[in-house]
Amino acid sequence: MDLNIYEIIECIPHRYPFLLVDRITELVPGESAKGYKNVTINEPFFQGHFPGKPIMPGVLIIEALAQLGAVAVLSREENKGKLALFTGIDGVRFRRQVIPGDKLELEVNVIKLRSSMGKAAVKASVDGEEAAKGGIMFAFAKPSGK
Repeated sequence: MDLNIYEIIECIPHRYPFLLVDRITELVPGESAKGYKNVTINEPFFQGHFPGKPIMPGVLIIEALAQLGAVAVLSREENKGKLALFTGIDGVRFRRQVIPGDKLELEVNVIKLRSSMGKAAVKASVDGEEAAKGGIMFAFAKPSGK
């Protein structure tokens, strides 16, 4: 299953400038997903991180992976309409800087999925070179007002 930006927006509530997944190239609901973010010099965070040597903040690389993971778990019929919230980050290591012009390839594999929480292994890379790798944990919540 392949999702374009409009289908991603239908699944998760993130919007510009905080939507960090441009396309999902593979999706097995509740199990795994692959996708990417095209990193451009126009990203607002590059104005301050760092002037003269723009580098994508590691925390935003992890956020991009979490958003991909959210699509993976929220695409299951029983989870539609819920939110997936971070509850933890485990053993994440950064191995390569991500700079403007890079295509940040994202991969999520769900390890554990229960009705109220889950855990996933995540990996980000550029041109086949690992940029970040680790684990994330999440809990499901109802959107506010519901």
